[in-house]
Amino acid sequence: MKVSNRPTRVAFLVWTLAVKLVLCGIGVSASNNTKNCRLYSESKSERKVLSRLEPLTNKNITAETKNGKESYTYVFQLCGDAGGVQGAGLIQVDSKSETPKPTIIGSYNATQAIGGSDWIMLIYRNGDKYDGHCSKENRKAIVMISCNRKTEMGPLEVILEDRDRKEDCFYLFELDSSVVCPVLQSHLSIGSIILIIGFCLLAVYLIGGFLYQRLVVGAKGMEQFPNYAFWVEVGNLTADGCDFVCRSRNRDEPPRYRGVSTEPLEDEPEERDDHLLPM
Repeated sequence: MKVSNRPTRVAFLVWTLAVKLVLCGIGVSASNNTKNCRLYSESKSERKVLSRLEPLTNKNITAETKNGKESYTYVFQLCGDAGGVQGAGLIQVDSKSETPKPTIIGSYNATQAIGGSDWIMLIYRNGDKYDGHCSKENRKAIVMISCNRKTEMGPLEVILEDRDRKEDCFYLFELDSSVVCPVLQSHLSIGSIILIIGFCLLAVYLIGGFLYQRLVVGAKGMEQFPNYAFWVEVGNLTADGCDFVCRSRNRDEPPRYRGVSTEPLEDEPEERDDHLLPM
């Protein structure tokens, strides 16, 4: 007698799929490129703000400005080498120079992250020193990332370069992105949620039961329906109950003959015929 190993194979396939899904989940959670940013002052709150920007990592975002004879190109990358310049989070390149040399505006090795409900302000410090402005201090870049649900990552815009002061000069940039938008609250009622869960469970029951009956049991036709015998009996019982409740006919059996009363006959007094006997 040959024993079928089909149930064992199905269980093995299900187990393999579950293991792969778990491993994929571990791989996704382990990917955290924002850890490449070294905070200017380490704190858990700033790390949490940076983690919101994870979808923007490994992407170079450029912007161009023209002011008279000057023309510059800016390249920004979140927690990565902007334009391939090691340690640079944001660089500036003179577009008209024959031998363009990138100027580091800010380094991701000295990062600050301040966040609100729908915005994040990213600060890169320790850029190249000014030649003759701002007391020759290090350059600093401020990137203001605002919520925009229509785009995952909008264009980088150069707002201003504030260098007309003795110290604490900065470059200001703006960037729109949907990753900093707050999560929309669900407007579903409790009843709707219960119905959705119920329909999902019903679908799992029907599909899983159908596959089990067909692949494991080897059923055909209507027998592929899970618990077919039980549901047929439930249908019959439901029909009987509906007939009992909703029908209004009299359930007493009518008499077979209309001339015969259904009431029990009373016992008639016994007639004595003793007077007919001979004396």
